[in-house]
Amino acid sequence: MRSTTCEAAPARRRAGVLLHVTSLPGGHGVGDLGPAARRFLRWLAAAGQGLWQVLPLAPTGYGDSPYAALSAFAGNPLLVSLEDLVEEGWLEPGDLADAPRFERGRADYARAAAWKGSRLALAARRFATAGRRSPLHVEAFSRFRGRTREWLGDFALYLALKERHGGRPWFEWDPPLARREEAALAAARAALSDAVGVHVFAQYCFDRQWSRLRAEARQLDIELMGDLPIYLAHDSAEVWARRELFQLRDDGRPRAVAGVPPDYFSADGQLWGNPLHDWARQAHDRYAFWVDRLRCELSRFDLVRLDHFRGFEGYWEVPAEATVARDGRWVNGPGAALFERLEEALGRPLPLVAENLGVITPEVEALRERFGFPGMAVLQFAFGNDPQAESFRPHNWVRNLVAYTGTHDNDTAAGWWASEAGPGSTRTPEEVRRERAHALAYLAADGRDMPWTLVRAVYASVAARAVVPLQDLLGLGGEARMNLPATADGNWRWRARDEDLSPALAERARALAALYGRSPGSVSSNQ
Repeated sequence: MRSTTCEAAPARRRAGVLLHVTSLPGGHGVGDLGPAARRFLRWLAAAGQGLWQVLPLAPTGYGDSPYAALSAFAGNPLLVSLEDLVEEGWLEPGDLADAPRFERGRADYARAAAWKGSRLALAARRFATAGRRSPLHVEAFSRFRGRTREWLGDFALYLALKERHGGRPWFEWDPPLARREEAALAAARAALSDAVGVHVFAQYCFDRQWSRLRAEARQLDIELMGDLPIYLAHDSAEVWARRELFQLRDDGRPRAVAGVPPDYFSADGQLWGNPLHDWARQAHDRYAFWVDRLRCELSRFDLVRLDHFRGFEGYWEVPAEATVARDGRWVNGPGAALFERLEEALGRPLPLVAENLGVITPEVEALRERFGFPGMAVLQFAFGNDPQAESFRPHNWVRNLVAYTGTHDNDTAAGWWASEAGPGSTRTPEEVRRERAHALAYLAADGRDMPWTLVRAVYASVAARAVVPLQDLLGLGGEARMNLPATADGNWRWRARDEDLSPALAERARALAALYGRSPGSVSSNQ
């Protein structure tokens, strides 16, 4: 049995930016993997940055949340660049001439999905007739189908069936299809072959475009950091196709659902609603599902943030009929057995970052330290009443850490600094006053330009990686917040504009990164 702490090679000091792909600028309603993404990589290099962190890349379901994914393996077809399909020859320039006018600075998922879906269907037809005549494309497409055979067919059929059922979740489909009776599945494959083909083609395009982006990141010496949610959406391809791996009733409904107890963000806790893993069954399979999941992520990223790491040691189980998360209870998770199996299958050390925020116990930290995973520190949490506030102060940080001004779940640094206690707040006016006073004293600050005061603090720290949301580099207020936990509407919509990624901002970030040994070529960047 494994008993020693995993000792990974010390990470090089790097500065990085947190920006989801959907938040990139561009003209088709949502950021994508095309020209704007490649320009952003070059901007990062000019800014002395060595890391780009994104949110999960999976196709999104309810509320457009990347943490409520329709698949554990597929890429989001909304992220496919139509400009790159023109470059491939699968679309003509004129095919994009009648694009809708989208609002700048905001993601419009519904309209973008309708527009991009029609263009992807057109490109798929062109590829089917012309693209497959090319020996190079025939070989590449065949290799892609071979690499993804364990999940691609189920996912493409799931999406086609979901469309046929008017978008309804799989557990509301015709019972033979919901139960995956073989005769019903065979009939659906035959009837929906064209739609299935479009979804397969979209995944092929996503794979090609992401591979191109990753190759450019490697040339620029920029790490790509992904994000792996612990849970899947109830309405997802894998829960439909592999329901034995999840805690479901015979009718497909969850026996219990995921969430977290009351915390900084919500006095009632957060009721996520995802079905829980059946860890006993997955252990019987030697965690094959997780081996496949992580292998897929590591084929796309250099480093993966493991969301809600706490849930692997112990998770919050909420009765399916509950209306608030505070009615749940703690249940033991798979613990070390899962990570031992992942190391056995994928190698040691695993390039994972543990999201160890929330209700963290000594047992959770012992599990993280046993496998050598870097934890996270969020500077916004350092000055108030968070139970981990002391560990979030830079004088207590260690090198094996990813330090943040804030994450996608936080308000922006400027929004946090300007926020007041009010309806729905978990802080009283007196707590806000004390938090501000503590922050000013600790950071030796005067309260002006607080976003860059926080940036300087995380850059100056001992933490090997310092990551800052682009909104904080831009000094934007709460209107640019990406997500407000425990709310379902209005999240994930902020987008940068082309002019935001200016040479002046790049130079300011580069100078600070160089000062603290975080940019390539800095004296201490490799120490």
